[in-house]
Amino acid sequence: MRINFKNLTVQVLLAIVVGILIGQFFPSFGVQLKVLGDIFVKLIKMIIAPIVFFTIVIGFANMGDMKKIGRIGGKALIYFEVITTFAMAIGIAIMYLVKPGAGMDISNVGKNAADVAKYAKQAAETPHGFVDFVVSVIPDSVVGALAKGDMLPVLFFSVLFGLAMAGMGDKAKPVTAFFEKMNEIFFRLVGIIMRFSPFAAGGAMAYTIGKFGIGSLFSLGKMMGSVYITMFLFVVIVLGAVAKIYGFSIFNLLKYIKEEILLVFGTSSSESALPRLMQRLEKYGCSKSVVGLVVPTGYSFNLDGTSIYLSMAALFIAQAYGIELSWIQILTVLGVLMLTSKGAAGVTGSGFITLAATLAAVPGNVIPIEGMALLLGVDRFMSEARAITNLIGNSVATVVIAKSEKQFGIEEPTAKAEASGLFSGESGKLAGASEA
Repeated sequence: MRINFKNLTVQVLLAIVVGILIGQFFPSFGVQLKVLGDIFVKLIKMIIAPIVFFTIVIGFANMGDMKKIGRIGGKALIYFEVITTFAMAIGIAIMYLVKPGAGMDISNVGKNAADVAKYAKQAAETPHGFVDFVVSVIPDSVVGALAKGDMLPVLFFSVLFGLAMAGMGDKAKPVTAFFEKMNEIFFRLVGIIMRFSPFAAGGAMAYTIGKFGIGSLFSLGKMMGSVYITMFLFVVIVLGAVAKIYGFSIFNLLKYIKEEILLVFGTSSSESALPRLMQRLEKYGCSKSVVGLVVPTGYSFNLDGTSIYLSMAALFIAQAYGIELSWIQILTVLGVLMLTSKGAAGVTGSGFITLAATLAAVPGNVIPIEGMALLLGVDRFMSEARAITNLIGNSVATVVIAKSEKQFGIEEPTAKAEASGLFSGESGKLAGASEA
């Protein structure tokens, strides 16, 4: 079998392998390569806000029917809440079954007190109360929202703008046409940026291995194994069952978005694949309007991987300290998580900040926040798992909503169609040029 080195999947895979080798044998140099991943994530974040804005507005303008818009949005939010709650419940069940924190050595917790304090401070500065959460969704200004790139404020303004355009009907067509051209330009820009993705994936992986070492993968292996197994079971069984109910294969979808999954694995950021994922889901058959509404909303409200991790991490710390939680306290943790997990950014470290906020918000501080130090060494590795699960969860949600609204325009890609270009050397070209 001949390997096509122009294929983006091959390039990212090779870069990840090279990154692991550099991190293992040249750790100091590997740590310095972190800048490659940081640059790529910043480049992607630079264009996320305008892409989300244009995509949502175009989708709403083309949809036209206000009732339809409200129905899709309401259906998506209900789906998100049900699935994320189910994800957290699975995480808790696995923790009680495996009990990876039981008998954990907590003697070294104090050594990482400064690092934990940093995350706790960031969590304290981030609004997590219900009223604060609602207020934070409304941007201080339109320009400020787009400039900062905060997902929820951009989403809020985009929905309002889209509703206004949808209400204008044909009068808004010139603006819609202009926005469509602008959106095409931004997706071509995505294609240019994607050329840098293998370097970003390799650099980020070199940093992870160089900073924490391959040995850190085994120091908390039971907890890591529990998280990875839980997320695997969630994707295959839960999301697989949902996919089957709606008439598509979870494995077919995973194969279709494999490049995006690899990109997230390398960079440890689900945001790095957001613009390209939107393109891919449209190619898969979902209508632009559904993709434009569900995917950006899902990045704030449908964080399945983050929800699983947070529920498991909280119980892991409790088990390590020998704290027996009552069912009332467990349900309280779940209730707090339902709020704190919403709006969490898709970048490395956000899960840890949200965990600090969750532990601090649980009444009585029954789970000591300093216990987070136990997870510092391997959080980076688990952040990759939760970012990938978030990506897959949002992909499934988009297809489900599209199919339920009869907004799924084509059949699933067949192996023949995939072989004809989608997974051949064509995917190594500029994504904007080949897919826009």
